[in-house]
Amino acid sequence: MYKLVYNEWLEYKGLSAEESKELSSISGNEKEIEYRFGKDLEFGTAGMRGIIGLGTNMMNVYTVRRATQGLAKYIIDLGEKEKKRGVVISYDTRKYSYEFAYATAVTLVSNGVKAYLFKNVHPVPMLSFAVRKLKTIAGIMITASHNPKEYNGYKVYGEDGAQMSPDAMAKVVEYINDIESPLSDKIIYDEEKANKIIMVGKGVDRSYYKQISKLSLSQEEIKQVGKTIKLVYTPVHGSGYIPVTTVLKKMGINPFIVPEQTVYSSEFPTVKLPNPEFKETLDLGIKLAEIKKADIVFGTDPDCDRLGVAIRNDKGDFISLSGNQVGILLLDYVLRRLSELGKLDKNSFVVKSFVTTSMAIKIAESYGVEIFEVPVGFKFIGEKIRELDDTNKKKFLFGFEESCGYLRGTHARDKDAVVASMLFAEMACYYQVKNVNIYDRLNELYKKFGFVFDKTESVEYTGVDAMDKMNEIVAGLKKISIKEVGNIGIKATRDYSTLTRTEGKEKTEIKCTKCNAIYYELVDGGFICVRPSGTEPKLKIYYSIPETTEKKAKALFEKVKEDFEKHIK
Repeated sequence: MYKLVYNEWLEYKGLSAEESKELSSISGNEKEIEYRFGKDLEFGTAGMRGIIGLGTNMMNVYTVRRATQGLAKYIIDLGEKEKKRGVVISYDTRKYSYEFAYATAVTLVSNGVKAYLFKNVHPVPMLSFAVRKLKTIAGIMITASHNPKEYNGYKVYGEDGAQMSPDAMAKVVEYINDIESPLSDKIIYDEEKANKIIMVGKGVDRSYYKQISKLSLSQEEIKQVGKTIKLVYTPVHGSGYIPVTTVLKKMGINPFIVPEQTVYSSEFPTVKLPNPEFKETLDLGIKLAEIKKADIVFGTDPDCDRLGVAIRNDKGDFISLSGNQVGILLLDYVLRRLSELGKLDKNSFVVKSFVTTSMAIKIAESYGVEIFEVPVGFKFIGEKIRELDDTNKKKFLFGFEESCGYLRGTHARDKDAVVASMLFAEMACYYQVKNVNIYDRLNELYKKFGFVFDKTESVEYTGVDAMDKMNEIVAGLKKISIKEVGNIGIKATRDYSTLTRTEGKEKTEIKCTKCNAIYYELVDGGFICVRPSGTEPKLKIYYSIPETTEKKAKALFEKVKEDFEKHIK
């Protein structure tokens, strides 16, 4: 079947000479042809993401047009008012990001749906903000986030600025699936209508900067040390350069910037991976920090929704903080400052994904703030904000995921590394005034609440059946009963596909959105969770292991991991 689809593409008259050459070059390569044409690129709850190239299972203008045609039909059926509200589109520095964004905008206006397009690269949080500011019915971000340079993606946002809800996305997918092929005549694409595209004005940027500047919590401390504190920032060739430096400058904080990595580049030439959660990605920033005698290095990924941080330890060496560690530092800082300023509303809440460190629960409870756990995916944090803050039931203070995603404020409904960069920089100012460094503060938290070792293991799969293989493993785990791992008892098991929590013979309902994950509550307050990634072909295994000391926690983790992997195998 895939050979027939491949030949259909080869014979398609609309291909450019370069595209025809690309398809001809894989002639005879059965494995490559099967990968590219053996299935459609999956459009899941996070949109679609894949390797750039021609084929039904690849990211290209044809698969982008097909997805957009489905979204356009969904909006058209909502009504004339929604068509006029339109869709705002942004993109990052990845290969073909602009071309995909332009193809998206043209497809929308060809279908009579208003389309706003940013004039240049803008990050995820500014796209989320623009949806709310312009009151559009949807938003689209062209990005593959932190994936390797060979990837790009297409993320869809709802009218609240959060990634589109699973129910709404399921309806969009139905419309997309009605279009049999990315080459179908059902796709309306008229480039003569491109003059109908509305370019997003600078007023949206100004409003965003004004809004997030209000979130600052340590203005007096910034006045004291902001101009002299030694911090290093790198945008890693991505869209964060202008917004992050603009906000810090407005606040009066002057970080050192890694010059080689301010250049927009789809090749990300100075790093192996454009993922700042890896210390190697921050290497140039660390080298600059050594020269400038700085103690903190932070960086953002291509679409600036993730923040990675490296700090000096007690020996003066740079260590990379995990997303969980940055999250608990920021959570504690936000709650501490609000408390000190007399602005900590007890009728407030924070949110974390259920695979994020168990230590966050202890921190929130110590300040008397309610904490909610949601499935993996920042859209669910956005849903909780809509449910509680938008209805004035409770006030949202902070949300985060272990995958280096953080949000303070309700201006956006997705991870915001611009705000996270601002908060981390001002937190450094706050603690410098108190003569405390970030590493010391992290250890103070561990001393107060007990050490928790959080680790995410990833098992990568290849081939068109990668998702099937991962789902099979998770399904297998659900069929067996595990009483303990590493001599730690399992208190309860949560099956998020059936929303059932089982403790002994008692079964209770989990109140959240369904997802494919199996979660083991450990008797000591930690957990193990297994789920397939929604954005890349990886099986994710999350461990959160509490202990009295770091040494004991790491030793226990190794024992737990070894034992648990036997069940997976």
